Amino acid sequence: MHYLSPGPKINTGVGATRINHVSVQALDLEASARFYEDVFGMERIPTALFRGPVLWLRLGEQQLHLFTSDAEPPRYHHFALDVDDFEAVYRRVKGLGLLDGDTHGAAIREHPSGWVQMYIRDPAGNLVEIDWPDAGTLDRSTMPELRKLDDDVPQTGDSATASLYNTAGVR
Repeated sequence: MHYLSPGPKINTGVGATRINHVSVQALDLEASARFYEDVFGMERIPTALFRGPVLWLRLGEQQLHLFTSDAEPPRYHHFALDVDDFEAVYRRVKGLGLLDGDTHGAAIREHPSGWVQMYIRDPAGNLVEIDWPDAGTLDRSTMPELRKLDDDVPQTGDSATASLYNTAGVR
C-alpha cells in the first residue's frame, strides 16, 4: 500500500514521499510557539493529546511539533526553512540577538553556487537554518556577518555546484 501524493514518485527505497513534520523541544511551549509565529508566520493547529505537553504549528503543508523538555538541545542538529524575505528575517533575528555564528563558523554563509544559509537559535536553543536561493538578490551591505563558505571550506568538484534546491524555479 502506498500513500498517494501529487508530488514526484520515488522509485527507490521504501516509498517515502515527503517530510511530514519535524519535532523540536521547547523549554516553554508558549514562548517557543510565539517565536515561530512571530518570526516565521507559522500558525497553531489542533494538536493531538499525548502523555506530555505538545503544540503543533503549520507552515504550508508541513508541520513543526513542539514538545516540552529540559534537556540540552543537540548542538548541530537542525532543520531548515525557506522564507519569502530573507533580509526581513535577518533584521528581525539580529534585533532579537538570535544569530549563531559559533556552531558552523559564521552566522550567514554564501555557497559558490549562490544560495545562502543563516543560523539562529530558538528560545529553547534549537539550531534553525534559514535558506535563500540567490545571494545576488541580497543587499550585502546590510549583512556584515555574511561570509563565503568557500573561504572557510574550499568547495571543489561536485561540492562547488551543490544546491539546497532540487527543483528549478524555487522563487
